[in-house]
Amino acid sequence: MKNKAMISRICATALLSALCYIGFMFLKINITTPAGSTAIHFGNTFCVLAALLLGGVQGGIAGAIGMGLADIMDPLYITSAPKTIVLKLMIGIIVGLVAHRVAHIKEHGEERTYVIKWTFLASLAGMAFNVIADPLVGFLYKNYILGVNYEAAKILAAWSSVSTLINAITSIIIASFLYSALLPHVKHMPFFQQKQK
Repeated sequence: MKNKAMISRICATALLSALCYIGFMFLKINITTPAGSTAIHFGNTFCVLAALLLGGVQGGIAGAIGMGLADIMDPLYITSAPKTIVLKLMIGIIVGLVAHRVAHIKEHGEERTYVIKWTFLASLAGMAFNVIADPLVGFLYKNYILGVNYEAAKILAAWSSVSTLINAITSIIIASFLYSALLPHVKHMPFFQQKQK
């Protein structure tokens, strides 16, 4: 039984990694600025959903793998891959911490209002982190690591804050809705039965 649950969790992590990849690679609008590129996309939605379903660490790993690979495969974002991997891992950990360690949403599965409220709050916590960290880390990464001119890095950070805010709002709403819709169908699956981290 333990092996079945572990295999199920690995498969679910791989599936959600693929959804993160698809959400960034194919469900996005690129915004090109003189300083570089940013995008409005649905990758974060699946990263948040992964953390709600699998727990923070595995959800963060799914987001880091899926969106990290998407960055590596896209010439506009390849240099951002290390930053993306760290930030998506952190989004997952924060969402999972609030959803599973603070609110214990799995233990309240039958209390629909409670689950919806805490799913929303957990998603909000992860995306609030991203709204602050993505432009800030992006600026520091581009300016100090990649050597991008200070003014250019500042312009890109400003554009990034706008797209990150839009991504956050859509991710909170859609991931919360998807979790509520999927819960009755996944609550008996082996990957969902295991204790969340």
